[in-house]
Amino acid sequence: MMDEPIKALVIDDEESIRSVMVKILEAEGLVVDTARNGKQAIEKSKVNFYHLAFIDIKLPDVEGIELLTTLNNKRPNMIKIIITGHPSLQNAIRAVNKGADAYIVKPFNVENILSIVREQLRKQKETKKYSQEKVTEFIESRVRELEAANQRNI
Repeated sequence: MMDEPIKALVIDDEESIRSVMVKILEAEGLVVDTARNGKQAIEKSKVNFYHLAFIDIKLPDVEGIELLTTLNNKRPNMIKIIITGHPSLQNAIRAVNKGADAYIVKPFNVENILSIVREQLRKQKETKKYSQEKVTEFIESRVRELEAANQRNI
């Protein structure tokens, strides 16, 4: 069975940033979609599953942190990475407190982006594996309970 492709959504109002991010991520083997504002990002995330989203902190229709919160509520397992050309400690703290998995500063350092993406995908995969193991353990223990109950009732 082949692994499904990793899908990313790049949300930025600047065409040049979206274009650069698409090139970087596609070169890494990801399938990339883009949105130029928060409304478009929310619409796309309703109909598509994305493993990760890159969210510009300054969007024309919504603040990036607000969009981060919305996406966190709708897609809690999606990796959310804030991108900004205006870094500040306050923004970084707010982003992390609202559920950002990482914070990247423009202009981009390609290796930095790729190492963050790889690390976040590794964590996501481990979390998914752990969740699947827990579900399996629960089902197996429940089956044993039911079998024991059946034995007592026979």
